[in-house]
Amino acid sequence: MPRSLTFACLAGLALLGGCNRRPDQGPVVVSAIGGAPELIDPARRPLDTPARLLRDSIAQGLVRFDAQGRVAPGLAERWTVLDDGASYVFRLREAEWPGGKRITAAEVIAALDRQRSPGSRNPLAPYLTAIDEIVEMTPQVIEVRLKRPRPDLLNLFAQPELGIVRQRPPGGTGPYRASRAGGGFVLLKPVFDPVRAADGDTPSPEENVLLTGERAARALARFRAGQSDLVTGGSFLDLPIARAAGIAPANFRLDLPAGLFGLAIVSREGFLSEAANRAALAEAIDRAAFTAAFADDWAPAEQILPDRLDSANPPALASWVVTDAGARRAEARQRVAGWRAAHGGEAPVVRIALPQGPGANLLFGFVGASLRAIGVTLVRVPATAPADLQLIDAIAPYDSARWYLSTACPVTSDEAAARLIAARDANDMSSRAAEIAAADGLIAADQCFIPLARPLRWAAVSLRLARWQGNARGWHPLNQLRREPR
Repeated sequence: MPRSLTFACLAGLALLGGCNRRPDQGPVVVSAIGGAPELIDPARRPLDTPARLLRDSIAQGLVRFDAQGRVAPGLAERWTVLDDGASYVFRLREAEWPGGKRITAAEVIAALDRQRSPGSRNPLAPYLTAIDEIVEMTPQVIEVRLKRPRPDLLNLFAQPELGIVRQRPPGGTGPYRASRAGGGFVLLKPVFDPVRAADGDTPSPEENVLLTGERAARALARFRAGQSDLVTGGSFLDLPIARAAGIAPANFRLDLPAGLFGLAIVSREGFLSEAANRAALAEAIDRAAFTAAFADDWAPAEQILPDRLDSANPPALASWVVTDAGARRAEARQRVAGWRAAHGGEAPVVRIALPQGPGANLLFGFVGASLRAIGVTLVRVPATAPADLQLIDAIAPYDSARWYLSTACPVTSDEAAARLIAARDANDMSSRAAEIAAADGLIAADQCFIPLARPLRWAAVSLRLARWQGNARGWHPLNQLRREPR
């Protein structure tokens, strides 16, 4: 559909009003914002939302997330965590590859080792370095042995990027089997369940899912026309499009998962060579006004860590946090004026790398105006271009303060970086917590990240999908939308 026609459709549909009341009949139709759904190897390249949904649907991991974002059984029917998180033992349920071959512990181990191998591009690989080895205890039991304790490892194993996939021929163990349905859709049907079959209970057509990937505007037009049940994968980038589409309040859902949304300061040159100058950028921004421009329920943030998590101390705060907004901006203007006086009156120029999208346009306009008010010129460059500021919009895959600190600040002081490495390599949780707390304090003083809010995700949800709910993981398995899976 041409872009102009798509927006014309949205404009027309916005006038119609009313909520999506598709009857609970036939397959659940899902539009995920992104490219066509493909079974992609995360060891080779990153997954967008359609690819993550497809992988989660046909290649479950040892564990997976339920509708509330909690860890639930997947390929493993049960597990035991030993020695305070230094060993995980999983018992596999009876499961089959496509074609009927029983899956074995050795195959599961091979799939996991591939994703954590030194050459893997899996985004979770850096957080799996504590794993020493994964061993087969019996054909149905595996043990994950760690060099250092990690009590929260289950949340990583539940991520779609660690789904268990057979490479040749490609496939997984469910909960669905996939086939092409035409029109850019993938048809997902529940995996054969011998227990249900023995009871004479066969899956109904309503348990099938039709999944496609497309741009936000086209997905919203399809939803408003009553041709789909769910639009998922929306972010701040396309939230203005969703607002313009006029989705009924009963169908429009905001998801505010745990994670980071802000600007990493990745340059230490010129004006940004001093921590006080980097702090001036953070002081200039009115976060409450920025988030309110997108959504009333989007709360601003002024710190990297949302809570203590696995740190020994409460979250560290930058020095400017304790001052009021007026004092912050006055101090920021003073810092910039001092720098300009020492550099021939030239205004500092800061480059910000942003993706395309109306939400990014709003962010650039707001931050640009805030920095201009203190005497700094903001220049926008493409997302992959060299820059001074980089947007970080990331959902936390697990609840570790080290993830927040290392993700927020890819460039920080040598001392803070050393503390993060020491936290990774700590042999016990007490030492790890102490190193994380030290790193948090150093990073707060280094002023290498400008917190703005938590990540924002949105969805358009038909009333037939009664079990959809926002959660800390921002993840909504396709077999957890209508009713309790059997």
